[in-house]
Amino acid sequence: MKDRAQVVIVGGGIVGCSVAYHLAELGWTDVVVLEQGQLSCGTTWHAAGLVGQLRSTESMTKLIQYSTDLYARLEAETGFGTGWKQCGSVSVARTPSRMTQLKRTAAQARNYGITAEVISAREAQELWPVMQVDDVVGGVWLPGDGKANPSDLTQALARGAQRRGVQVFERVRVLDTIVREGRVRGVVTDQGTIECDVLVNCAGQWAKELGRQAGVTVPLHSAEHFYVVTEQIDGVKPDLPVMRDPDGYAYFKEEVGGLVVGGFEPDAKPWAMDGIPHPFEFQLLDEDWDQFAIIMENAIHRVPALETTGVRMFYNGPESFTPDNMFLLGEAPEVGGYFVGAGFNSAGIASAGGAGRALAEWIVNGSPTSDLWPADLRRFARWAGNDTWLRDRVTETLGLHYAMSWPNRELETARPLRRSPVHHLLASAGACFGSKMGWERVNYFGTAAPYTFGRPEWQPAVNAEVEACRTHAAVFDQTSFSKFTLKGRDAAEVLQWLCTADVDVEPGRVVYTGLLNDQGGYESDLTVTRVAQDEYLIVTGSAQTTRDFDYISRGIGSRHAVLVDVTGAYAVFGVMGPSSRNILQSVSKADFSSFDFGTSRLVDLGYATVRATRVTYVGELGWELYVPAEFAVTVYETLLGTGIAQAGYYAIEAMRIEKGYRAWSRELGPEVTPAEAGLRFTCKKGIPFRGQDKALETPARRVVSIVLDDQDVQLWGGESLLADGVPVGYVTSAAYSPTLGRAVALGFVADASIGKADVDVAGDLYSAQISLKAPYDPTSARVKA
Repeated sequence: MKDRAQVVIVGGGIVGCSVAYHLAELGWTDVVVLEQGQLSCGTTWHAAGLVGQLRSTESMTKLIQYSTDLYARLEAETGFGTGWKQCGSVSVARTPSRMTQLKRTAAQARNYGITAEVISAREAQELWPVMQVDDVVGGVWLPGDGKANPSDLTQALARGAQRRGVQVFERVRVLDTIVREGRVRGVVTDQGTIECDVLVNCAGQWAKELGRQAGVTVPLHSAEHFYVVTEQIDGVKPDLPVMRDPDGYAYFKEEVGGLVVGGFEPDAKPWAMDGIPHPFEFQLLDEDWDQFAIIMENAIHRVPALETTGVRMFYNGPESFTPDNMFLLGEAPEVGGYFVGAGFNSAGIASAGGAGRALAEWIVNGSPTSDLWPADLRRFARWAGNDTWLRDRVTETLGLHYAMSWPNRELETARPLRRSPVHHLLASAGACFGSKMGWERVNYFGTAAPYTFGRPEWQPAVNAEVEACRTHAAVFDQTSFSKFTLKGRDAAEVLQWLCTADVDVEPGRVVYTGLLNDQGGYESDLTVTRVAQDEYLIVTGSAQTTRDFDYISRGIGSRHAVLVDVTGAYAVFGVMGPSSRNILQSVSKADFSSFDFGTSRLVDLGYATVRATRVTYVGELGWELYVPAEFAVTVYETLLGTGIAQAGYYAIEAMRIEKGYRAWSRELGPEVTPAEAGLRFTCKKGIPFRGQDKALETPARRVVSIVLDDQDVQLWGGESLLADGVPVGYVTSAAYSPTLGRAVALGFVADASIGKADVDVAGDLYSAQISLKAPYDPTSARVKA
């Protein structure tokens, strides 16, 4: 055993070996892989080995596409067989709604450069002859998908890494992690201590406990996961595609003339609530036919031959699942040099190639080289490491693999968690709540409605909220905003470098700004309020608490400034609409008539003193009120006493799209520059800022507003834009516009001058108007359609 290495990777499964392989490929060879048992002995060895390319975002899809390319060439490079076979996959639908989802999936795939074909039930059966299709509506064929042998892949990756100088040690258990001055310094093992500069936690379902050794939150939990391997079945050939029947929770893969039959049941079974036993190598849990019954019954329905086919082996292999069904990747905000690649939600084989490369590039370059936000470890906060919360949540997340991907689908388990001080007042008013970053937030006021791809039943309620805000005023509970204070004599210097806009303003001024990476892409967008010469209030999105806090903290460096998260200390109420000034004036002695846009001041409001900030995210006159939590109920009751309407986030979404306001993770992200986003005006001149050199380069694409011509068609985001049948862009955000009486959207196109495009809505094309200008402008014509 070495006593020092530049990088120590803990975990010799497919992900850990992929990180090692790609670090070595990038020239970092002073790398040690530590495995407490043998390579692949934890979760990897019993994985089913399915590799489906398509994911919910383009960046995540690119990771899987790289995996397929890597697996196809790895055997020739290393001399180790991988079992990789590009056999394609078929997904079938039992219901019209599922077929709509599959059609949307196919359109999205084509936009990402993946071959996808919508097929009939008969065509699905021709591709997969052993199934009956009496109840099948149709399906999708993805010929680029495949399968691989997980253990063989792991060995091939390890061999490739070793040939470049990486050392792999088996039977070495990490007992503790050494952290000094906020950085990882080494690990203590049962065979001695190894000093290191970088630690990579790829410990699979052990990653949570390993993280706790260093004070790092790794929010995952183990759950039992099942499949069976059958005897041989007539008609099952080696080149049989993978088949998925998500309405039956089941998947099928050929194996030695028989089938691997597995799936993702809607109500999962958590495991190891009291910790994972040691040792646990190449081990399975007891068979549980009762838990597996819902999958097996549906499998027999789809493949009648299974009723008379023997089962060779029942696999109950526990795997780790995260609170949102996406894996965890990146540098931990708590400890410098501590990286995580874990929680792959039974998709580790498909993801390992791309995720391993992405994490290796992050380590070598010091920051991500692509948009990894959907998998970024920093999308969670410390509260997400609670074992009880995780246990309850994973009962649902395992089943999300095959659950309907409804627009605006909300997770139901482990709620409520974080609540605004006025939650009870909102609930008593009939609020329907969603959840973001653990916060219960009002979607709209009205009765709960079923999910749909069409015009939802809640739309009239949202229309009324939008109308109230556009014509009079409405109050929104926006307490879930992430809120920080930055204080110190160097606070302005810190923010001047990090922010695109000039924030060296007079106290009482508010500035909207971006935070960029070195490539000129958005790490976040937020507002900065200078409340004193040496103090700023920073307000950013609910989901970005950990990420933005980490980004700004790293930007402070040795300067004299302290960043404090004050999210829970303040409620935020948005009072928006043409009558907002009169409403606030009626409950305050402050002079709202001279309250300019982009200014902030302390004012009295009823019995309380609050910070009123004149900004808007809906395109109307309005103020955000920052209220100390203990006064929140009193202030909200005072506002309700004026007769103001209450509204939720669905209304905000519709109005911000009408006005063309960009949103983080949709129009803005690490690969989007201010020039592409149409936000050049937020970039200061003559003062340097991070990413400045690339921020304003001539854009290869632009964010545009989209107005659908057909008033009856619903858009949800993710749809492709076509011109003369050729993809030219895609929709990022969409909603029905009560103001325009039709769907509106934002999206990207390569050529903003095209003026018109067709929107692919589940295979049907609808014409739309394309413009760099927003369709709604309250300062001029009410509607520009």
